[in-house]
Amino acid sequence: MKYDDALKHITSKSNFYIDLSLDRISAALEKLGNPQDSLKYIHVAGTNGKGSVCTMLEAILREAGYKTGLYTSPHIWEYTERIKVNGKDISKEVFAHYTEEILKLGIHLTEFEILTVIMFLYFESRKVDVVILETGLGGRFDATNVIKQNLCSIITHIDLDHTERLGNTKDKIAFEKAGIIKPGCPVITSEGYEAIKNKADESDSMFILTVPFAKPEHIQALALKGLHQVENLALVIETVNYLFKDINDEVILKGLSKVKNPCRFEYIKEKNLIIDASHNPNGIQALRENLDYFFPEEDRRFVFGCLKNKDYEKMIKILFREGDEIFFNEFDYPNAARYNELVQKCSYPVEKYSSEDVLKTDKLNIICGSFYMIGGMRWLKSLPV
Repeated sequence: MKYDDALKHITSKSNFYIDLSLDRISAALEKLGNPQDSLKYIHVAGTNGKGSVCTMLEAILREAGYKTGLYTSPHIWEYTERIKVNGKDISKEVFAHYTEEILKLGIHLTEFEILTVIMFLYFESRKVDVVILETGLGGRFDATNVIKQNLCSIITHIDLDHTERLGNTKDKIAFEKAGIIKPGCPVITSEGYEAIKNKADESDSMFILTVPFAKPEHIQALALKGLHQVENLALVIETVNYLFKDINDEVILKGLSKVKNPCRFEYIKEKNLIIDASHNPNGIQALRENLDYFFPEEDRRFVFGCLKNKDYEKMIKILFREGDEIFFNEFDYPNAARYNELVQKCSYPVEKYSSEDVLKTDKLNIICGSFYMIGGMRWLKSLPV
């Protein structure tokens, strides 16, 4: 099977749905010899900050000499970005090979389940020391939660997102995220929700609550910029200090300086451009605060698009200010919000985005609102970083 054929199957309509359950993936992994059981994990759930926490941890552990596996989602350009060993993407050939092996099982899996099985097979074959494992949606019934044990669970900031599946209150969402807590395995979080503490108590798991504080030298070393990264960084430092006594501060600083996490308040100076994949109100709030802090005097030009199941009315109210130049992008994706839907929720003048020609350097350009929109703007990939 070729890579393109693998993608056609994975992205087919029959696989492109969400059905939170562990039954199908458990059956598939059982037929494959349960490769997930031989690996060690740091399991990360939360509404916002998961990707940043995962990439920071991976960079530090790799700097310390550990062989790392990193599983994140979604991708920006290629599906292979989601599965990395020591910072390098799985090859397209290996990705296609594992896809073919999974198809032979005769078990109908969702897109995310197929990707998760590929990840387990690949990391087991490469004998990685530690897997940094990001949940896809929720936690309790997320495909990644098929693992039985972990070195620790991490729960990042919780807010309202995917409410149609996870519940319409933060307490309900916290309950779903807490589902990744494993018996006798510690949980590290900055969220003091009762559901998390209760799950930790039920599981006889140590509950470690951090405060959003980091040393100035850690903040200065971190290659990722953004005020919101302080909370994520605190979780990372707590995790490293608790689990890896062999890693000193010098290694931590070196690792932080090498962190790369595209499209998270990513600034491309030559184009006076910010790319930020914030896709819910809490993420957009962080983006607005960062813009006001780092670029308070610059005129702003936005290209914004998002999925229709997001609270885009609230996102629009948070993000824009009078005088901003605003373009809405009706991008090519099944669940993308339509231009007219977005316009109805905005009280400022709006234009329809049609091409990258809108990006002139006379203003600070901000592309934001959706990973899927950014992934469709293939020309961004060629920009200097």
